[in-house]
Amino acid sequence: MRLNASVFYGLYRPSECDLRPYLRARGVEEGKPSPYDEVIIELGRWHEERVLGEIGPLVDLRAGTEDERIKRTIQAVQDGVPVLYQPFFRADAQIGGQPVTLVGEPDFLVKDAASYRIRDAKIARRITEKDHPEILLQLGLYGWLYEQTFKTKPQRLEVIAGTGTLEEIPLSFVENALKQVGRIVQLLRSDAEPFSPVGWTKCGTCGFNGRCWTTAVESKNVATVPGVDQNLTRALRDNGINRIDDLLREFDESGLANFQKPRGNKTQKVGKAAEKILRFARALASGKEEVLQTPALPLSDNYVMFDLEGLPPQLDELDKIYLWGLQVFGAKPSEYLGKIADIGPNGDRAGWDGFLDAAKSVFETYGDTPFIHWTHYERTKVAAYVERYGDKDGIADRLNRNLVDLFPITQSSVALPIPSYSLKVVEKYIGYKRSQTEYGGEWAMAAFIKATETSDENMRKELLERVLTYNREDLAATWAVFEWLRTKKVN
Repeated sequence: MRLNASVFYGLYRPSECDLRPYLRARGVEEGKPSPYDEVIIELGRWHEERVLGEIGPLVDLRAGTEDERIKRTIQAVQDGVPVLYQPFFRADAQIGGQPVTLVGEPDFLVKDAASYRIRDAKIARRITEKDHPEILLQLGLYGWLYEQTFKTKPQRLEVIAGTGTLEEIPLSFVENALKQVGRIVQLLRSDAEPFSPVGWTKCGTCGFNGRCWTTAVESKNVATVPGVDQNLTRALRDNGINRIDDLLREFDESGLANFQKPRGNKTQKVGKAAEKILRFARALASGKEEVLQTPALPLSDNYVMFDLEGLPPQLDELDKIYLWGLQVFGAKPSEYLGKIADIGPNGDRAGWDGFLDAAKSVFETYGDTPFIHWTHYERTKVAAYVERYGDKDGIADRLNRNLVDLFPITQSSVALPIPSYSLKVVEKYIGYKRSQTEYGGEWAMAAFIKATETSDENMRKELLERVLTYNREDLAATWAVFEWLRTKKVN
């Protein structure tokens, strides 16, 4: 068996999954990278090229066969070359009773006083075990390979993050990497596919989504029921419950509420979530929606649809909102009032101030009208920006008093025959259609990142306009769901 140090990416990205490395090792066809994945790969190349240009004279070890590169790597280290680019390591080991060949290609070896530092360039901005365990494990395996080759430990393991800062990786990740290699070896040597529960969020951007998630939906797998998490799926499977029909046959509300699922080293009851889970399961089994209660919607002549687009902390140290979207619908609709963050060091603050000005204008024109959003993201981010930049004229405080989250209202009012209450899924269910063939949160992030990186002003303008169109249609979709909910009544 042969494993590359990048094998950890298959295990952890875009989500932790035991099945993904197994499928890749067997050559199962995978979907093409998303626009987001492609732009991240491109940004990673740009980042490495920037680092390469700043690091000084070096020996480039990319050319040649593996054996030639290994020989040249060893010779360069013995000669004390200051910087090696793309060295190559290979070592054999017995792991889990299995002979394994491990290979790795760090970006750089940098000469220190006593030894060499192993250094990689990564576009990720938060190099932590929580955000990017695969990076720490990859560097740990490089450290092990270095030690096997030179019979001494590297001086340090380190990453030049997307922020430009140099982050040290503890040498303890050498041992952690070998443990995870052992886990992967056990997965790959199995004759049967490893079990890994599907999930809407977990599987959303995986290249095997069509194989795993789509199949699970078609077969009415119990994991596709909203509210059934990974731990509950495993516990139900251990009890022979794999399909939605099995769940409905075996449990009433009381029985499911008392069912135990794992939580860390302990177990816990399903509890109050049982009622919702069974409601959603019945809707999925029948293919028909069930109105549970009249939706508790606020009464107003006008409503502001409110939607934010943000960059995650893995890509931006600020956890930045790059687009503040809002528009009034109802008796007196407004034009689109979205504010996109400026490109540059003060762009984040300018985006926040522009949004507060737009919200202030809405309040001055419409009074305390409801701001309708989907999930808690908007409320959380407004609070974060108040802490970051303050609340000019108390607009954010007034906004908070008028926020209405449509997601829990929808979930508690109507059990829908769909596997997710994501806005994109609900809007499709009610018949809302968008004008763009490509859209979605990750697509919008990719387009915005490209816009910030390009020096082509026409391309930047086109990309930002497409992002604005996506956000405008998010707002229109939220309004469409709101109006649809107003037609739902308990008979």
